Amino acid sequence: MAVTDTVADLLTRIRNAKDAKHKYVDVKFSKLNQNIIAVLKEKGYVNNFLVNEKKHQIRIFLKYIKNTRDCVIHGLKRMSKPSLRSYVGYQDIPRVFSGLGIAILSTPSGVLEGEKAREMKAGGELLCLVW
Repeated sequence: MAVTDTVADLLTRIRNAKDAKHKYVDVKFSKLNQNIIAVLKEKGYVNNFLVNEKKHQIRIFLKYIKNTRDCVIHGLKRMSKPSLRSYVGYQDIPRVFSGLGIAILSTPSGVLEGEKAREMKAGGELLCLVW
């Protein structure tokens, strides 16, 4: 089945995997997905990810809290959709739960986390919020 919105598919697969307490999840490969996952890894929301370009897949290893087996990711929300794009200037980048979460943006400098984009004074398309 053809997927038109790969970012929404990525977020939905991660959300379903964390709710089912899976160790990892496979998502379709795209450069945008890879960059979003790299930001999640950099911020400590996922343990690791492996890219398999032959199968066009990325395997994401989810991160859990050891004692309670709760996922580090509590929620994911897609902000910009193909039918309604959401662009923000660097001053309007949202602070998710007063800094406890992150906003992920697609800027001219690449896919960045909200705080880094604010420091670089780069606005762009607000892809998703993660907390």
